[in-house]
Amino acid sequence: MHSSSVSQLRKPFVLLLIFGITVLFLVMIRAFLIALLFAALIAGLLSGIYRKLCRRMNNRRRLAAALIVSTFFLVILLPLLGIMGMVIAEALHVTTFVKDWLSVRIEQPGGLGAEIPPWFPAAEEIRNYTDHTAVKLGQFAGAIGSFLIQHLSKLTQFTVSFLLDLFVFGYALYFFFVSGQRTLDIALQYIPLSQRDKQRILARGLSVTRATLKGTFVIGILQGGLAGCAFAVLGVPGALFWGVVMAGLSIIPGIGAALVWVPAAVFLLIQHRTGAALGLTLWCALVVGSVDNILRPRMVGNDTRMPDLLILVSTLGGLALFGAAGIVLGPLVSALFMMAWEIYGAAFHDEIEPEPLVVEKR
Repeated sequence: MHSSSVSQLRKPFVLLLIFGITVLFLVMIRAFLIALLFAALIAGLLSGIYRKLCRRMNNRRRLAAALIVSTFFLVILLPLLGIMGMVIAEALHVTTFVKDWLSVRIEQPGGLGAEIPPWFPAAEEIRNYTDHTAVKLGQFAGAIGSFLIQHLSKLTQFTVSFLLDLFVFGYALYFFFVSGQRTLDIALQYIPLSQRDKQRILARGLSVTRATLKGTFVIGILQGGLAGCAFAVLGVPGALFWGVVMAGLSIIPGIGAALVWVPAAVFLLIQHRTGAALGLTLWCALVVGSVDNILRPRMVGNDTRMPDLLILVSTLGGLALFGAAGIVLGPLVSALFMMAWEIYGAAFHDEIEPEPLVVEKR
C-alpha cells in the first residue's frame, strides 16, 4: 500500500479507534460515572477554598485536599445520609396513609365529595370530579414516595455497592483537588475549540451547578424547613417527607413550593379545618414564597441564564434519567446544550446568517 493511501486512511482509522475505545471505556466505568461527575463538580466549586488552604499550609496540597475531603464527609455527607434515612421512613408512612385515607373516604356515601364544605366556591362542580382527582393525587403521592424509596434507600444502606461508590467519590474528590487542574488542562488540549469557548463551557457548567446547589440546598432548605414546621404544627402527616419534597422542588422558580403546600391546604380544608388551611395558605404564600422572591435573585442571580420552562423540563427530565442526581445534572445538561448551540452559531455564523428579507413593492 502506498504511503499516500496510508496517510489518507490514518485519520479516519484513528477517529474510529478513539470512538470505539472511548465508548468501551465509558461502558466499563458507567457504574461510577455519577460519582466521578459529582466529585469533579464539588472539587470545582470548592477550588477557591482549596487554594486558600494550600497557601496557609505552605502549599501542602495533599494535606489540604485530605482535610477538605474529611471535612466534607463529616460535616455534609454523613448528616445528609441520616436525614435521608428518616425521609425514607416517612415516605413509607405517607404512602400507606394516603392510600388508606383515600380508600375510606371514597367508599363513604357521596364519596370524597361529601367532605367538600357547601360554602366552598363551585362546590357542586368540584364534587363531580373529586373522587377521580383524589385517586390521581393519591397515585401522585405514592409515585413520589416510591421514587424517594427507590433512589434514596440505597444511599442509606451500607451495601458493598454503596461503599464502593462512596470510596470512588472520596478518592476522586481528593484526586481532583490535587491533580484536577493539570488533568483538565491536558484534556482540554484535545478539544478542537478556541480557548475562549473552552473557558465559556467550564464557566457555564460551574455557574449552573453553583446556582442549582444554591437553589436546592440553601433556598430549598429554608422553604422546606419553614413549610415542614408549619405542616408539623398543623398535623399534616409526613411533615419531614413533604418538607424534603418541597426542598427538592424549590429548584423550579415560583411554583416549586406551591406544588406541595397547595394540596396540603386542600387536605386540611377537606378535613373541615378551615382555619388551619387558611393559616397554612397565608404562611406559605407570604413567608415561604418570600424566600423564593427575595433570596433567589440575590443568591442565584443570572447564573443559570435559562428560561423557567427549560429549568422545569430539565429538572423533571433529569430526575427521570439520572434519579435523584438529576436535580443537579438535568439543569447542567440543559445549560451545556444551550452553550453548544451558541458555539455552533458563532462557528457557522457566515453559513447560517439569514439573508435580508426583501419586500416587493406593489
